[in-house]
Amino acid sequence: MLLLILDSLIDIHSGFAVLQYLTLRAILGVLTALLISFVVGPALIRWLEHYQIGQTVRDDGPQTHLVKAGTPTMGGVLILVGIAFSTLLWADLSNRFVWVALIVTLLFGVVGWVDDYIKLVRGDPKGLRSRKKFFWQSLIGFGCALFLYLSSNSAAEVQLLIPMMRDVAIPLGWGFVVLTYLVVVGTSNAVNLTDGLDGLAILPTVMVAGALGIFAYVTGHLNFSAYLGFPYIAGTGELAVFCGSIVGAGLGFLWFNTYPAQVFMGDIGALALGAALGIVAVIVRQELVLVLMGGVFVAETVSVILQVGSYKLTGRRIFRMAPLHHHFELKGWPEPRVIVRFWIITVILVLAGLATLKIR
Repeated sequence: MLLLILDSLIDIHSGFAVLQYLTLRAILGVLTALLISFVVGPALIRWLEHYQIGQTVRDDGPQTHLVKAGTPTMGGVLILVGIAFSTLLWADLSNRFVWVALIVTLLFGVVGWVDDYIKLVRGDPKGLRSRKKFFWQSLIGFGCALFLYLSSNSAAEVQLLIPMMRDVAIPLGWGFVVLTYLVVVGTSNAVNLTDGLDGLAILPTVMVAGALGIFAYVTGHLNFSAYLGFPYIAGTGELAVFCGSIVGAGLGFLWFNTYPAQVFMGDIGALALGAALGIVAVIVRQELVLVLMGGVFVAETVSVILQVGSYKLTGRRIFRMAPLHHHFELKGWPEPRVIVRFWIITVILVLAGLATLKIR
């Protein structure tokens, strides 16, 4: 928003010219979203407590989770407010990629909000029916995929890049639409499955978003992309501001969500954040690197698929409980141990993903 009036601001004081620097605006995006979380968070938690919008706990889940019943939920609103306000303030609003990423994130947030509202306010534990949820996720996923494909300005925008292989770029054609759909919807649901312990999903999301912000900056920088062997895609650099906003909003939320959590994000936050990671990875052409860096999300999703498939085919369960974090809880790991170890794994995977910047 400020970029739209930057010339007028520079006329007032030349110091405003520093806002032309993308790196500074990305940092300010982090700090703005973080500040919003700190300011709005306590009031939001009190509001949720007042209207008794609290967590429901599965009877068949770990018994240690019973104490979580009633904890304020739908705190993902706090994350989305921080992301939206910070992005609108510091990003270049003439950039189509910024709008695609922000709109997709907010629309998935709406789907999550409906699901949370049905479960927590109406008292229906099933929430939004799976078919309806999947329908709306698919509609949004295909919609953004079609827009990106039809509005692409270069072949690089619709090619599949293979990590660590500088000269390999596979033209996807209309397959780009299918891949984008799978990445956006799949990542959205993967983060949602991971969001089962205090802080378990949000910090990996923050780390992956920060790394994707670096990829966005490199891809959108003519000199850096050429030096590192990445196809240059004009305009993707602005997503560094969007990713910075995710980092700031996520860290601010973690302040309240860390064990023992004062608030949970709910589907409104988890579905939106997963979609945000997916759409950014698609735009910067790093879908495969996202799979690597988001390995915790992948493992959680695969554990559910294997558990369901095994039980239906053989009547036996592979894990004590799925998603995977519950399996370790039932093995006797304290919740903080599960959380921190999954965080450590994510640090390693994100560093491995960032290493592909240079190893090409």
